[in-house]
Amino acid sequence: MTKKGWIFDGENDKGVCQTIYIDFMKVYFRLLSFAKPIYKYAIPYVLFTLLAILFGTLNLALLAPLLTTLFDHGTSVPVRPENSYDIFKMFNYYTAIAKSKYDPFDTLLGVCAVIVTSVLLSNIFRYLSERTMENLRIHTLLNLRRTVFNNVINLHLGFFSNERKGDIMSKVSADVQVVQFSVTGTLQVIFKEPVTIIVYLVSLFIISYKLTLIALLVAPVGGFVISRIVKKLKHQAIASHQSYGTMISYLDEALNGMRVIKAFNAIRFITNRFNGENERYSGIIRSMVKRQQLASPVSEFMGVFMVAGILVYGGSLVLNKQGELDAATFIAYIVLFSQLLRPAKAIGLAFTNIHSGIAAGERVLALIDEQAKYQDRPGARPVDGFHEKITFENISFAYDGKPVLKDVSFEIPKGKKVALVGPSGGGKSTMMDLLPRFIHPDSGRVLIDGTDMQDVQVESLRSLMGIVNQDSILFNDTIFNNIAFGKPDATQEEVEAAARIANAHDFIMSTENGYQTNIGDKGSKLSGGQRQRLCIARAVLNNPPIMLLDEATSALDTASERLVQDALNNLMMNRTCLIIAHRLSTIQDADIILVLENGRIIERGTHQQLVSHQGQYRSLIDMQKLMTH
Repeated sequence: MTKKGWIFDGENDKGVCQTIYIDFMKVYFRLLSFAKPIYKYAIPYVLFTLLAILFGTLNLALLAPLLTTLFDHGTSVPVRPENSYDIFKMFNYYTAIAKSKYDPFDTLLGVCAVIVTSVLLSNIFRYLSERTMENLRIHTLLNLRRTVFNNVINLHLGFFSNERKGDIMSKVSADVQVVQFSVTGTLQVIFKEPVTIIVYLVSLFIISYKLTLIALLVAPVGGFVISRIVKKLKHQAIASHQSYGTMISYLDEALNGMRVIKAFNAIRFITNRFNGENERYSGIIRSMVKRQQLASPVSEFMGVFMVAGILVYGGSLVLNKQGELDAATFIAYIVLFSQLLRPAKAIGLAFTNIHSGIAAGERVLALIDEQAKYQDRPGARPVDGFHEKITFENISFAYDGKPVLKDVSFEIPKGKKVALVGPSGGGKSTMMDLLPRFIHPDSGRVLIDGTDMQDVQVESLRSLMGIVNQDSILFNDTIFNNIAFGKPDATQEEVEAAARIANAHDFIMSTENGYQTNIGDKGSKLSGGQRQRLCIARAVLNNPPIMLLDEATSALDTASERLVQDALNNLMMNRTCLIIAHRLSTIQDADIILVLENGRIIERGTHQQLVSHQGQYRSLIDMQKLMTH
């Protein structure tokens, strides 16, 4: 069994276990920090729980007087106990006084009334304590899920390329839920059940310290057995969460790629892959549940075994009148001792569940600790607009050590259209990603009006830019909300004006509910050209001075391309634009065309200049002409 590279053996067991325990407690208390302000819940919870335990113990303490009232018909004068702290003898004393003064039936009614009142108060305070704990649980879940999502949404784009989306979804949803119930549930058990056990033990010692000491000698045996049962739960819990995340990833990929799956007759492959992971996950859960469920009957059997031993030993003392206990008090002692099983069982169950919670918590905290690779520099200030030019100054960039851009320099003057062309893998998209700071250069600088973009607050920088990608990213919402995305205060008139510029208004009005029509998951109810025009309308609405167009028409048919290109021409009017296009016919009017190959600019100029140059650009033009014929 290993933990962080440690190997358990006879010599290292103690040190390794201490290391694991310290790590365990660090994770636990850090997860508990999401319950802040915890005092708001802890103080009333402690108060309500103590009162519930007090009145609950009182119910059992009243059992002896009740039995005495029913079965003891002696007429001896009651003697006041020497020790006033012995609540059981005090109850018997006052009950005997009541019997000597009143009718036995009236005394029975009085004892029953006290018991009913005590039970009522015990349940009221128990309800209030559980309500308080539930509020704490919900509060913790809210804070934890908010923190996880806020951090995930601010991470750099490269993180999502390396992680399974389903695994991230599993951490934000299922793992957080496990943490909520196991960690806060354990917090409840840590206070309530030990206090209950202590109160019960004190009461048992008051009745008979000899019987209680004998019983406690057997308790460590049960604890040792249970600890052996749950020893491997932590590692199984980690494996279960990882398997669940993989399974959710397979499900997400299957739902998103349904058309491809059916087209390539890959249903059996996808089904086998999902079912295989599902069976692995089920096997891990089955093994965990087996261990968890085994702990409960073992602890219950050990408890009953202890009660049976006390019955034999204590019962013989009562029958032979060798001890201080009478029959009624001994029965009350047995009942009270049997109640120890419930909190002890709850602690054992919490101990088995906490492993799953800590394993889930480690995954969640790892996501919270993930740092955005690209952040504003200290002292970064907001940008007040775009006035002159954007400058790429000796830019180099590499993905995982593989160079993509090599010492690239050029300018984008305000109001000009700059196009990037060249073979795939030449660095065009990487260069565009530098502008909204999706990535930062490894060396060199990108300047806006002479200011390094890394000295500008990224949010204000992106507010200057509109982006239209090849992939039409839309949301399962209305047409209006998709266009107004990022500008929730947009009016109907503003949205319609943006749609008209994007050549989208006519088709929008032909839909069932116009601008309030829901477009389905990722815009599945619309055609490719319609989706792209909505994306253009979304970019138009913010009226940004800078436009980034990444192959915005490459995935469209000729008719749709014409409509979208007209919309793009409207969009680019009087704006500074950086354009990536594979269809070179769409960029012939660009002010500057940059030809990239292997991360370097090998040609630059206007369309006419580059065609007459007889270089790489001319070769690309000729190749596309051949392909169209």
